[in-house]
This record gives sequence, structure tokens and C-alpha cells, in this order.
Amino acid sequence: MIASINPATGETLRTFSALSDAQVDDALARADTAWRAYRHTPLADRARWLSAAADILETEKDRLGRIMTLEMGKPIGAARAEAAKCALACRYYAEHGERLLADEPLDAGAGASYLKFQPIGAVLAVMPWNFPFWQVFRFAAPALMAGNVGLLKHASNVPQCALEIEDVTRRAGFPADVFQTLLVGSAQVARVIDDPRVKAVTLTGSEPAGAQVAAQAGRQLKKTVLELGGSDPFVVMPSADLERAVRTAVDARVLNNGQSCIAAKRFLVDSGIASDFEQRFVEAMRALRIGDPLDESTQLGPLATPEILEGLDEQVRASIAAGARLLTGGHRIDRPGNFYAPTVLADAAEDSPAYREELFGPVAVLFRTNGIDDAIRIANDTEFGLGASVWTSDAGEQRRLVDEIEAGMVFVNGMVASDPRLPFGGVKRSGYGREFERLRNPRIRQCEDGAGDLKISQRDMLDSLAYLGYRGPGMRMSAHWIGQRNTTGRR
Repeated sequence: MIASINPATGETLRTFSALSDAQVDDALARADTAWRAYRHTPLADRARWLSAAADILETEKDRLGRIMTLEMGKPIGAARAEAAKCALACRYYAEHGERLLADEPLDAGAGASYLKFQPIGAVLAVMPWNFPFWQVFRFAAPALMAGNVGLLKHASNVPQCALEIEDVTRRAGFPADVFQTLLVGSAQVARVIDDPRVKAVTLTGSEPAGAQVAAQAGRQLKKTVLELGGSDPFVVMPSADLERAVRTAVDARVLNNGQSCIAAKRFLVDSGIASDFEQRFVEAMRALRIGDPLDESTQLGPLATPEILEGLDEQVRASIAAGARLLTGGHRIDRPGNFYAPTVLADAAEDSPAYREELFGPVAVLFRTNGIDDAIRIANDTEFGLGASVWTSDAGEQRRLVDEIEAGMVFVNGMVASDPRLPFGGVKRSGYGREFERLRNPRIRQCEDGAGDLKISQRDMLDSLAYLGYRGPGMRMSAHWIGQRNTTGRR
């Protein structure tokens, strides 16, 4: 049984029966049949259907946002914004898909040499609950535009969101079975991956889940893209605009009730300004309005499940026992639902959960750094490497932090965010592969004020939209782009 439970109250909203093995096999057969026709549909038709999906998402963002909030607890304003951001991604690929999929000429001394990007078939997406619409459309919009078909295995606590997404694609005009939601448990994922009709897998989730899916797909020689956990550093140097940095730091930590892989979790502040930053940051965390996520004034809602609440509380208690100073919070909130107080820790021991593990909730960890070398050292002293946010007005410091921090994405004077115009993904144990655009294994620098540059370098093969079969030789390339201010909303 798959249950939809309101994390703010504990109330069971709806229950669903999981698909049987026979029903899953039928869905896979229909997906394969659909793809054999869909792969030949004109790009103009796919773009029209994506645009129609965007219209539905924008028109119905209030209703869809309410479903997100009821199932996983994010504040209602953020839920509406998530639906609108999904519309933006659909429109982006509707408008730019033809350019991204165009043949690329190569100078190989032949009469005609070129790279051709072709769809590969059914792509299984194993998606998390924390951004229940955005995570899915981040995969679905480019995959469908490229001529693939989608199979969604969503997190089991957001079944209503999963079914609504399938309904959006159906009403947008996509042919039958081009996008299907599979209401299945984790135990059924392996047999779906093993099925020869499934050609690739993308997963956003935990390290153990990513390792398991990658191993299963690897045995079948299938492509995978993994976006896993993160413990993003938020580095603040003396030349930073401190007021902006503090305001953004709070937003970056409690985004989505603190449950985001790219949320800032470790705050590395130069010792010359650390006391001032700490005082302002702690006061701002204490002032957050906690309550019903359907209330427009609420800034921090519940965690998604009781298990997440229990795990976060254990991590905080263990860190305090290991020597971390508690500056505020550090406890559950005595009310129905999965609520945890905004928490700030400092001086975490190197062997404690607050230093070594991802904290998935409204818990920030402060570090005092002695210069840029120390900041880079602590920033890199983690197994994760998803994103990083660095705050300085010194051009030399910006360059060093971008070049030396080990992360897939580095944002300068701005909060880490996903954007369909930029490749998205991490390094180290934060996963591999890239979503959005066409570059794999890049490093990104995005300047929030528009004055910086966007630097991308790559050594691996090009892949089209992360999910297409590669048709060509390996290559090396590098590019230097002018950054633009992020105006797409934040993940």
C-alpha cells in the first residue's frame, strides 16, 4: 500500500495499491510501443505539447501547489513557484530543443562528418519527494523533447503528485503512454532496470540508492545520471556585502524546510567578520515563522516524514555530544506533525555528523576560517561536491574559490540554484552526469549580479540533454561564457 500522509498533521490523505508485476510489464510494453512511433514525431509537435504542459502548470499552479504542500509540507508559496518553474523548463526546451538537437558538423577530412543526436527509448526516472514536480520536469522536459519516453518511479510519499504529473502530460497532448507513472515500491525497481525495454536510468536521491541503481544498471550496460546528496559550503570573505550574505544564507539554509540537496549547510565565515555574521544569522533563524505550510505567512514548515525528523534530531544530538556549540534550536517542536526548530551549531568536531554528514533539515553549521586557504580547505573537507556559494567582492578571491573548491557548481555572491540554461550536477560522492543543456562534467561559476563569468570545462564525451545516445568520437573542449543574473527561481 502506498500512502499519502500530510506531514503537518499526520493525517492519511489517500492510499493507493502498488502495481503488480504483471501491471508493470504491461506498462513497459506500452512504453516501448509508444516510443517506436514517438521517436519519429516532428520536433514542432513535441515543442507544442511541451508548451501546452507549461500552460497547464501555470494556469493550475494554485491547485498543484496545494497538492505538493499537503503531501510533503513545503510552504504554499514555494509550491506554487515550483509549478511555475516547471512551466519555465517546459517552455525552455520547447523554444530551444531544436537548436540543442541539431546535427553538429565536424572537421574530419571527410566529405561530411557530423554528430547526430538520437533518442534511445524509455528512460526510468527514480525521483525524490523534496521537489516533487520540479525534479520530474527537470528530467521529463528535455527527455520528451529529445524523443524519448518517460517512466516515473516517484517517492512513495508523493503518489498524488506523481499521478498529477502524468495527467499534465496527457492533457497537454502527448501521445498515450509516452509518459507513465509507475506506482511501485523500491523492491520493484531492480526488475524495471533489468528490463531490456528500459534504456537508461536517472536518479535523484541518497548515496545508497544511487549506488544500488548504478550497480543494477551497470550490470545491464545502461546509461545512468545520478544527482545525490550535498553538504554545500557557503563561504563569506571580509569584502562581502554582509547584510546580503546573511539574508541569503538564511534563505539558502531553510529553502524547502531545509530539505534540498543544494541547500547551503556549512557556513564558512572569515574570523574578521564571524562574530557579526553569527549574531545576525542566529537572530534571523530564531525569527523565522514556523507553522501550517498552507498559511501564506509561514516561512518554515514540517519535515516530510517522521523518519527524517528522527534522523535529523539524532544527528544534532550526536554533534552536540561530540562538542558542537548549540546557538539556537536543537529540538523538535511540540505540536502535531514533523516540525523541527531552526538550529545553528558551531565548532563541530571533525568526526561528528554536523561536520561529515548531510543534514536534511533546518540545521546550519558555522565555521570560523583564517583566510582563503583555510576556507578552501574546510570547503573541500567533505565527500560531497554538489554546489557552493562564495561571497566576496575581490576578483582574485572569486577566481581562486571558483577554481579550487571541489563542487560541480560554484555561485558567486548568489545562492546555488538550478536553471535550465545551465548544466546541473555534482562531483565526488554527489553523483555524476549532468542534467540540462548538453555538457557533461562541467564546473559552473554564476555571478548573481551579472558581472561575473560562467566557466565550463569538460574532458568527457558530449551527451545530448543527458539522456540521448552518443553518436560520435570522444572529444575535449572548453568554453568561456558571460554569466547572466539568475531569474528563473530557485530549486
